[in-house]
Amino acid sequence: MPAPLEPDTTPEEHRQRALLLADLGRYDEAADEIAAGLTAEPQEVNLLATLARIHLAAEQPAEALAAAERAASADPQALPALVVRAMALTDSRRFADAARIAGEILHGWPDDPYAQRTGAALLSESRNGQEALNAAWNGVKAAPTEAEAHLVLALVAARLRLFDLAQRAYGEALELDSAIADASQETGIVRFERRRWAQAIEDLAELASLSTPQEPAPADTTDTPGTATAPAAPAAPAVPPVSRPTRPVLDTSEESSEAVRETVRYGAGGTIVAAVLAAAMTLTSTGISRVWAGLIGVLVFGAVIFWFRGRLPEPVGVVLPRLRNNDQKLAVAVYLTFAAPLFLLAYAVIGGPIPLVAGMLTAVVAELLTVLGRRR
Repeated sequence: MPAPLEPDTTPEEHRQRALLLADLGRYDEAADEIAAGLTAEPQEVNLLATLARIHLAAEQPAEALAAAERAASADPQALPALVVRAMALTDSRRFADAARIAGEILHGWPDDPYAQRTGAALLSESRNGQEALNAAWNGVKAAPTEAEAHLVLALVAARLRLFDLAQRAYGEALELDSAIADASQETGIVRFERRRWAQAIEDLAELASLSTPQEPAPADTTDTPGTATAPAAPAAPAVPPVSRPTRPVLDTSEESSEAVRETVRYGAGGTIVAAVLAAAMTLTSTGISRVWAGLIGVLVFGAVIFWFRGRLPEPVGVVLPRLRNNDQKLAVAVYLTFAAPLFLLAYAVIGGPIPLVAGMLTAVVAELLTVLGRRR
């Protein structure tokens, strides 16, 4: 449990403590500090964005995405929330959504050097191309003396296989800040973006030589004539041990489960009522019955989807995998609830009693599984 908020400690002070702990690789304690701040300000966007960065640094993309989504909902126009949300989406392999957020960053802050270079790097992670390269150039032009702008240009160019441009940009970044060479070994979250881009550069090192320029090694006369021994790579700086958060700070699992149960209750119940009415209408006119079933099937399906997404306190991509692992009955129930209205559409297309009966049975099984899941 997070420590209670001290009377004289503000949420921002808890955030600063978390940053210091994260710099030491103590991400578990950093997350606890954020949790303490959130007890007083549960929708404070800077706390939530910092929590998302902590989880990203600890290689916990699902937890990072939950915190980033909460931060974005608290303030949809907060740049730090958008940046960390795009990172979490990329690490969750939701590339289309990440590219959309990166585009919003680029178009929303056209004159902000940080937004331009960060948006360019994020866009290149999910959908590299000319737009990302243009934005990286804009970042360099807006802040030509900032090493990270040139680092991002090098990264975007390398991903586009423009290795000459990447080499020059990386060399310029090193001239402006020689510490860039060791950025991938840093811990903490204050310079998390720089570490992320530097690590990506290292991943591309096999395709292009983007390392710190070395003095050529003298030829070893004992080797075969015409060959030289490659310089030894410098030893990597020691990295402090990392302690990852072992429990979710934003523990909304029970709230999410209740939202799923409500979705099943209303969705399955609505499908059953609609199917019964459609069956009764066949006594008057089969055509009218099928038209009714088609319309109401679309409405029920749409309502289930919107209700489900609107009620969840965390991303669907976080909730459904957790249900499949921890509450399989409830997971099956929600999938059946999504499927049940589709049988109404099938009845509208092909007619006959079988689709109606199948829809009703599917909805009944969904409700039954919800009841059984709660009694476990």
